[in-house]
Amino acid sequence: MSGLNRKIEEVLSFEVYKEDRLDRYLAESCPDLSRSYIQELIKEGFVLINGEVIIKPSKKVKPGDTITFYVPEPEPLEVRPENIPIEVIYEDEDIALIVKPCGLVVHPSPGYTSGTLVNALLYHFKELSQDAIRPGIVHRLDKNTMGLMVVAKRDIAHRKLSEEFKERRVMKFYKALVKGRTKEYGIVDTPIGRHPTQRLKFTVRYDGKPALTEFWLLEYFEKYDVSLLDVRIHTGRTHQIRVHLSSLGHPILGDYTYGFKKNYLPQKFIDLMGDCHMLISYRLAFNHPTKERWMDVSLPELPEPFKNLLDLLKEGNKQGP
Repeated sequence: MSGLNRKIEEVLSFEVYKEDRLDRYLAESCPDLSRSYIQELIKEGFVLINGEVIIKPSKKVKPGDTITFYVPEPEPLEVRPENIPIEVIYEDEDIALIVKPCGLVVHPSPGYTSGTLVNALLYHFKELSQDAIRPGIVHRLDKNTMGLMVVAKRDIAHRKLSEEFKERRVMKFYKALVKGRTKEYGIVDTPIGRHPTQRLKFTVRYDGKPALTEFWLLEYFEKYDVSLLDVRIHTGRTHQIRVHLSSLGHPILGDYTYGFKKNYLPQKFIDLMGDCHMLISYRLAFNHPTKERWMDVSLPELPEPFKNLLDLLKEGNKQGP
């Protein structure tokens, strides 16, 4: 219990839905925290099962158990530059537009102090807006989502861009490959909130936060029952596109968290995707924070493996059913 003199940032309480080791269950439920860091917190007495303090990370949990997790405020992190390749498609003295690859977490967190986009930015740019943990970061993409991000190099740019995102003045467009044939046009206007039992997930729920997603069907690949969509989000909820499209019965290819299954496509397609979601941030439009001009920037080309999979789907359409 010695660790409990640290200031508590958040108290999480949720009901267990499957049997597993305590540390592994918490790592899945709290993806921003590494499993090794969670193990440390368990040993220090920050976790209770059914009201009892548990200090053994390997303790088994079972359906019906209630976990209470006292998450302490993170201790200061030392974030160092790392030579991680990133593509820069625009840069001036105030901002940069970069392409985040699949598999890269945006910013460090307890247990994840290296191998993040922030580590890469510190290496590639001499100047970034000042933030101890998230220098330059004004918005996020999920770890397994690829695509365009805007980075703030100076503090004034950070403040103004953050306000643009907060006030929903930034236009955000994505390309998505989903299972099934969608409507030609759709708009999803349903609130999103944390899943009641699976904290790794979000879900459509009446008491959630407002979320609005538009999509247009660009092409349907009949042989594999896959749709290519153009998607615009008017809000920025966590996992928004993934949750909304899954709620319509059209999970994003590669997104096993929200309903995609490996048997939906041939194995070579599954292997090609790896851990990546077939969801690309391909266009951002916003007011430049200092130059008083409207910027509308798109990726010059779709990144791999999205492009490769799209080529295979188009080839399948040519061959017929």
